[in-house]
Amino acid sequence: MKKLLILLGLGAWVVAQPAAAQVYTPQEPLAHTYSIVARDPKTGEMAVAVQSHWFSVGTAVSWGEAGVGVVATQSFTNKSFGPRGLALMKQGKTAEETLKILLSNDAGRDVRQVAILDAKGGVATHTGKKCIMYAGHITGKDFSVQANMMLTEGVWPAMAKAFEQNAHLPLAERMLAVLDAAEAQGGDIRGKQSAALLVVPGKSKKEPWNERLVDLRVDDHEAPLKELRRLLTVQRAYEHMNNGDLAVEKNDMPLAMKEYSAAKRLQPDNLEMQYWHGITLANNGNLEEALKILQPVFKADKNWRTLTERLPPVGLLTVSAADLKRILELK
Repeated sequence: MKKLLILLGLGAWVVAQPAAAQVYTPQEPLAHTYSIVARDPKTGEMAVAVQSHWFSVGTAVSWGEAGVGVVATQSFTNKSFGPRGLALMKQGKTAEETLKILLSNDAGRDVRQVAILDAKGGVATHTGKKCIMYAGHITGKDFSVQANMMLTEGVWPAMAKAFEQNAHLPLAERMLAVLDAAEAQGGDIRGKQSAALLVVPGKSKKEPWNERLVDLRVDDHEAPLKELRRLLTVQRAYEHMNNGDLAVEKNDMPLAMKEYSAAKRLQPDNLEMQYWHGITLANNGNLEEALKILQPVFKADKNWRTLTERLPPVGLLTVSAADLKRILELK
């Protein structure tokens, strides 16, 4: 009755305290991990990035809201710290004030690790004295890195160094560089399984459905950081595609072609991106260039030709009957 045995995959962790003060429940994931919360002072963007040998770590550790702040809650995770922390900051509390409130009545504070960053760049971090070694954190201007159950005690210092040395990168890519630095020092003693990256704007437009600039998760993968980087590259490619479409709407074809070319460099084998590029050009009177793009797409997968037949009735392909025939007869 005086000790609670908690299974941790291949090992076990014993928390010595009365049963009445139990701090772990099945609803609180054992997200032993490394993470970073950070802010880009130039854009105001805020982010959380995390990797762990635990399934779907992003559903437990990472929390953020535009114009408010971000939270990383890990070790013996108290998931309520995420939404509660954001609510407190939304009321005007600083990161430090928020952390104090969250820990004030938490019986499990000694096994918690939590980092909070507010929209002004204030940071506050707690590493409980019973977090599994190696465990620790470093806070700096606009960031905090934290880790527990690490293979070596060099993990979080390497993370801090990587953040400071990669200030030239966009915030999302900078966060990935930090995770790579952690892994290079050994990372989680148990290995790798899942990772997540969340980026929100520094100011809210009161449109929460549009206010997650990056929201990517790798729930179960043998190389989660590599896969997370691949997903971010895909997102960047689609951002270029969207910018190209907007440029076409404004009749700025040089900019449109620049954006479409940037997308193709990032995703050279993505048929859908090539297809909609061609359709957009056709709709804007550049049929010859459209045909050059659509021909290899149709050759690779005949279903794109079939889809093309279905676009005119819904107004997504507005070419003449003669031009439509030329498109559909591509070999």
